[in-house]
Amino acid sequence: MNAPDLAPARRSASRRLANPRTLWKRVSRAVGDLLPKGLYARSLIIIIAPVVLLQSVIAYTFMERHWQLVTKRLSSAVTADVAALIDIYEVYPQDKDAETLSRIAGERLNLDLDILKGAKIPPPGPRPFFSILDEALSDELKRQIGRPFWIDTVGRSNLIEIRVAIPDGVMRITARRSQAYASNSHIFLVWMIGSSMVLLGVAILFLRNQIKPILRLAAVAEGFGKGREIEFRPRGAREVRQAGHAFIEMKRRIERAMEQRTTMLNGVSHDLRTIITRFRLSLALIDQSPEIDELSRDVDEMSRMLEGYLAFARGDSAENAAPTDMRALLEDLRTDVERLGAQVSDFELAGSPSVTVRPDAFRRCLFNLAANAARYGETVAISGRAEARAFFVSIDDDGPGIAVESREEVFKPFVRLDDARQDAGGSGLGLSIARDIARAHGGDVSLHDSPLGGLRATVRVPA
Repeated sequence: MNAPDLAPARRSASRRLANPRTLWKRVSRAVGDLLPKGLYARSLIIIIAPVVLLQSVIAYTFMERHWQLVTKRLSSAVTADVAALIDIYEVYPQDKDAETLSRIAGERLNLDLDILKGAKIPPPGPRPFFSILDEALSDELKRQIGRPFWIDTVGRSNLIEIRVAIPDGVMRITARRSQAYASNSHIFLVWMIGSSMVLLGVAILFLRNQIKPILRLAAVAEGFGKGREIEFRPRGAREVRQAGHAFIEMKRRIERAMEQRTTMLNGVSHDLRTIITRFRLSLALIDQSPEIDELSRDVDEMSRMLEGYLAFARGDSAENAAPTDMRALLEDLRTDVERLGAQVSDFELAGSPSVTVRPDAFRRCLFNLAANAARYGETVAISGRAEARAFFVSIDDDGPGIAVESREEVFKPFVRLDDARQDAGGSGLGLSIARDIARAHGGDVSLHDSPLGGLRATVRVPA
């Protein structure tokens, strides 16, 4: 593509970058990434940000207007006293040693005055980095006296020293810092910050009480999703209580629907089992022959498939979750695998953890995976480990394995593989039931390559 062809594309890209709406979206996205994601933290920002902004504006206005203005007026008053002392000293020279003038300055003006005969103004020292007093006092001395001067506002913290050139030497005046500087202005800032901290503490306390019902509702919803027995009473603000009552009503509807489905499935299974039983009785009364044996096997296969379908549709939702000893459960699983004819080469479990699960459902989940491993492999390894917030069970086999691209497909109901792991006699629901049970506990089932050369099935449930 030549240069003239690139020009329109560049102009279009520059227009997109310069578009205010696009720029605003990018800035909003960047700010959103920096902000906390939790409701409690965001609520604190909503409370704290206006208070901090208001305090900053008030503090700046106070410092800019009040503090500087008061300091300027105090400095002007002290400078006027110094100018008056200089005028008196020069106009009335009969007070040769300036004893009377020093007495008047000390008693009436609270200033210490000394006349340094033949002295000179010291060289100027470094100016303070930030000193309102130094700036205000220097400006007033220049404006009211207009003579060479030297001041020290930082040498002694409670005193300031002013030296002014006079015809026969230097007049040195020492004053208290509070006479020229608004030294009590920090009290306003202390009270403002202190009261704001108290108000923020009260706001945070009330905010925590408002957030607790929301967190409780989230925990109860998560526990209900894991099939655990819960007790919940809506609390907090009106909107939070409305959400709590809506959750309770939703829970009742789900339980009612599950109960109706279970009742319907029990009726269907009873009717179908009755028909299958009749088939078996009829076949038993007929003389045995190869055709009758085939029919008997078909009826048995139909019975197994029926039980599989009903188990998949019914699930184990009626069972309550309870703390379960994982070591005992995995020991039973190893015994079941050995009964299936496979050899358990390795069995590992770190510690003896207890995890809250639905025992029968979780046992069935692990048995489906172990039976699948024993069906396609000769050697099976079982291991379990507990981490901070989850418990993992891994089942390995040395069978033909499953291709990576097919590992999610096998969890779909009624899906059978066409390769070496094709389930010729099952219903295609074993892995589906296992994953459904794991997800009902808030976990999942995943498939990986096994160190034994076959397939590894890993079950994760919250600890």
